[in-house]
Amino acid sequence: MGRLLKNFKDDDYPHLVHLPFPDQTMNLIKHLFSKEIECSTSETKEAKQTHISHQHPLILMDTMKPTSSTLTCHDPMKKVELICNGCVRPIMDSPFYTCADEDGHHCNFALHEWCARLPSEVKNHPGHPQHTLVFMPKVPYKPFGVFKCDVCSYQCNGFVYCCVSCKYNVDVCCAFIPDKITHKAHENHLLSRIDSDEFSFSCEDCGFHLHPGCALLVSETIRHKYDKHPYKLSYLPIENHKGDYFCDICEEQFYPEREGSFYHCEKCVQSMHPACSMPIFRHKNPTPQSFSGTSWYTIVHGYVNIKFGGRLKSESHPHPLSFVQGLTSDGRCAKCGYVLEDRMIFKCLQCEFVIHYDCLIRRLRIN
Repeated sequence: MGRLLKNFKDDDYPHLVHLPFPDQTMNLIKHLFSKEIECSTSETKEAKQTHISHQHPLILMDTMKPTSSTLTCHDPMKKVELICNGCVRPIMDSPFYTCADEDGHHCNFALHEWCARLPSEVKNHPGHPQHTLVFMPKVPYKPFGVFKCDVCSYQCNGFVYCCVSCKYNVDVCCAFIPDKITHKAHENHLLSRIDSDEFSFSCEDCGFHLHPGCALLVSETIRHKYDKHPYKLSYLPIENHKGDYFCDICEEQFYPEREGSFYHCEKCVQSMHPACSMPIFRHKNPTPQSFSGTSWYTIVHGYVNIKFGGRLKSESHPHPLSFVQGLTSDGRCAKCGYVLEDRMIFKCLQCEFVIHYDCLIRRLRIN
């Protein structure tokens, strides 16, 4: 494939977002708001803070300091998980906020520093310009805070910008979705945001389209517990690669020319689908066959903005229910009888009751 001739001038777009982001430590919210954080004084940074999203005080953690807590950042190589409750992206470097409660509640609440200082509203959002979108820590009319983002269509239980009267909801990244971007999947051509029922980025010259989730959530390099080397995002077959391509996570064969992109480690000659690299699969290897007729790709990406954890008290069951990702060992749903593997589920740790999230929500009455 020949290299495309550049169809725009850099000087005309001084704030252009260049994608993919280099690694998992960077995301759109950090890109847009971290400079404001750098201007904060050290006195402000060291103080305990309260935030509307959490009932306990928050303290700023700096894991580089010897006096800091033993709490560590997200590290897939060591199987350490720390997910931001705001943007639902991994917290891979410090400083960050965590719950400062000392009463033994064992909260797993954590925030990127920039996610703790997001604006209170967004005006003239391209998907809902008629009303101002207001920041909320959880969607008030959605049980357990799970909502479908009206821009990327992924389910999310992080922070939300919403119009309550219209029930229009967007996750924090999609709230600030850029008007124009560049992406290495289509180098040197400007990609413009298409505002419609289904948002996308499109090249006006070539008809190339890119889903906002694929543009904003897939980084150029990733670390994974299955390889000591970084995986790099590739768009074409690897030069001098011998043999077929197989994803080392789901073990399915794939064809680079059809995939659009894939991750590859040249040193170990290992590859994986971008979808399989997502943090939904924390406990086991996924298999497309486990999704019972539902699109495997849709399910995987559909959970990339979900932070599992937390417990729910419901009149429908005498014990607290944990919000988790279903495993093979969880068997079948107590309500509908279908398998629970790789789904959002509520699970009782005191008895054998397990139910799909959707099945419980249909009859849920929160205490």
